[in-house]
Amino acid sequence: MSGGLLVAGTTSDAGKSVVTAGICRWLVRRGVKVAPFKAQNMSLNSFVTREGAEIGRAQAMQAQACRIEPTALMNPVLLKPGGEQSSQVVLMGRPVGELSARGYHGGRQRQLLGTVLDCLAELRGTYDAVICEGAGSPAEINLRRTDIVNMGIARGARLPVLVVGDIDRGGVFASFFGTVALLSPQDQELVAGFLVNKFRGDVSLLEPGLDMLEGLTGRRTYGVLPFRHGLGIDEEDGLRVSLRGTVRESRVAPPVGEDVLRVAVCAVPLMSNFTDVDALAAEPGVVVRFVDRPEELADADLVVVPGTRGTVRALEWLRERGLADALRRRAAEGRPVLGVCGGFQILGERIEDEVESRAGTVDGLGVLPVRVRFAREKTLTRPAGRALGEPVEGYEIHHGVAEVTGGEAFLDGCRVGQTWGTHWHGSLESDGFRRAFLREVAAAAGRRFVPAPDTSFAALREEQLDRLGDLIEQHADTDALWRLIESGAPQGLPFIPPGAPA
Repeated sequence: MSGGLLVAGTTSDAGKSVVTAGICRWLVRRGVKVAPFKAQNMSLNSFVTREGAEIGRAQAMQAQACRIEPTALMNPVLLKPGGEQSSQVVLMGRPVGELSARGYHGGRQRQLLGTVLDCLAELRGTYDAVICEGAGSPAEINLRRTDIVNMGIARGARLPVLVVGDIDRGGVFASFFGTVALLSPQDQELVAGFLVNKFRGDVSLLEPGLDMLEGLTGRRTYGVLPFRHGLGIDEEDGLRVSLRGTVRESRVAPPVGEDVLRVAVCAVPLMSNFTDVDALAAEPGVVVRFVDRPEELADADLVVVPGTRGTVRALEWLRERGLADALRRRAAEGRPVLGVCGGFQILGERIEDEVESRAGTVDGLGVLPVRVRFAREKTLTRPAGRALGEPVEGYEIHHGVAEVTGGEAFLDGCRVGQTWGTHWHGSLESDGFRRAFLREVAAAAGRRFVPAPDTSFAALREEQLDRLGDLIEQHADTDALWRLIESGAPQGLPFIPPGAPA
């Protein structure tokens, strides 16, 4: 059996995904054959593997950090929220139904423990090390009985656990201590120590607290990672920034031409795969922001209607806020609009949905000659082709089947004037196609914007992953971390009362 580690967190968004990716990249640079794993993921940002399986984008990103192809084994259970109370359950890359939170945690989740342990065992039989990511917090005591992603998988596979805490939020020492103290004695035996994330300032000022934490818990801190802008790649729990902010926290490079290009993304409910616009934000001179009011479209050179897990609900939201009328006006005026997946369906004439919303027949915005019928079988493919004279690749994740009755062909969808629609996610990551598309947008918008001739989205992604690896290599005790991965949690770790309630 290979080495392994579970990266847990004191909270959601503590940095588990990026720390896992950083450890993976550090290991692969050492020559270790490594794979990522997340037993159960809740995310609307998903990806299609080469074998046609749907997994969380965070695990696809972590596989890239390992320099391997992602597979369904790396994320056997994916939950895609469809509202406040229910989610679509994707098992081994295929949807198997909708379940309420009560139904899932009431029994279905525990039944999946054998499946996820089998997947982890298969990965551990193939790779030198498997770096697992937890979900939320392992100290969610109301869910421990049915847990398959935190201490449930750690106990089942005898994995050492590293708890990550976001010190930028405050209260990290209390969070570390409380996380351990709310676990059962058997769970506490596997919690090896802590990793501080997003620290700003002089580490020497933090060290007395780390010493006291070790005195209180008997567990060491394996590293203090400094705060770095622009590292939140392919996250799963929500937007990296507020709706008023830009996609990237890092400084935007100056434009190559005389003008910048402004992109507004409609922040529809249950927005999925908003990572589609990352490739736009990577272009020097392109400014991307998320919007939720019609007046915010006025100065946009391009408006993107993104994917959504609730197409009909998103359509109603656009109408309620006046954004639907603003989009129709833009289309009529020949101002650029791009609809992706659910956004493409919204721009069409009609939607027949007896699957997702069960709303029946609903009128779309009517700006593209497209009729959509929702099928029970989900389309999961990795298409490739040419558009705008350039090669392009993407991936499709949708129940809606589009019947295109007019316009110019555009990928799998169509184009009418300066309104474009496609089911293809990820197409803008194809550099030549993205540049050709932005040139058309700039011409239609009357902007003297010129795409940079040498921007490589793949190279930028590799640079980000290397930066994550650098963080681990430079700011964690990597010798101790490797011993943990190779040998498991230290023996004789003390019990911290009160422990989990009976």
